[in-house]
Amino acid sequence: MIVTPTYNEIESIHALITRLVAVKNELATKYDISLLVVDDNSPDGTARAVKERAINWISVLDRPGKGGLGPAYIAGFNWGLTQDFDYLCEIDADLSHQPEQLVHLLDALDGHDLAIGTRWMPGGSVVNWPFSRQLISRIGTGYARLALKLDLKDITSGYRAFHREVLEHIDLASINSQGYCFQIEVALRSSKDGFSIAQVPITFIERAGGVSKMSKRIVIEALWNVTKWGFGSYKYRR
Repeated sequence: MIVTPTYNEIESIHALITRLVAVKNELATKYDISLLVVDDNSPDGTARAVKERAINWISVLDRPGKGGLGPAYIAGFNWGLTQDFDYLCEIDADLSHQPEQLVHLLDALDGHDLAIGTRWMPGGSVVNWPFSRQLISRIGTGYARLALKLDLKDITSGYRAFHREVLEHIDLASINSQGYCFQIEVALRSSKDGFSIAQVPITFIERAGGVSKMSKRIVIEALWNVTKWGFGSYKYRR
């Protein structure tokens, strides 16, 4: 099952679904693809648009308001874990992640517990990002790798595939990260608990429409938490 959080993604959600339909058809003999859209009461009608498509393998989880990326994923994962899905995946709704590359993440789960789509490795790339944006991302990733002592080249990546056992084990309820720091915390917990992590090259394309959800608050949260976890102590209950 694929989880995609949405807030005002009407400009891209139809294209994402159309491309996932093609991916599902292509992989039908290998993987059973389904999609859960976790919508934070988008004023632009994103959830309504998905429901109007009336595709039986696509579900919508309505949340009452904009509550952050981390809580949206946790809600989606908790929903998925009540079903019989062996694998749960993350993908951005804005088409920055290419649905056609999902198969590489899923294939990587044959021998690994978690697969992370990675821009900053051989075979990975970014498109339509200015040099300044790439530099900021690389510096942030480098700092997180150093502070947390994790050999992950793209620790904030939101294109991922999990064996369900990983998400059942890491105690989602105790994760407090709201923004993209959620991705860092999940990777950190997975690594500390001994799960095997594959890094898979992906092509990341800057969104063509809609508004980015990145903010100063999200950046500060990540910087603060990474520093606290890396140079203090990181403990969580299980």
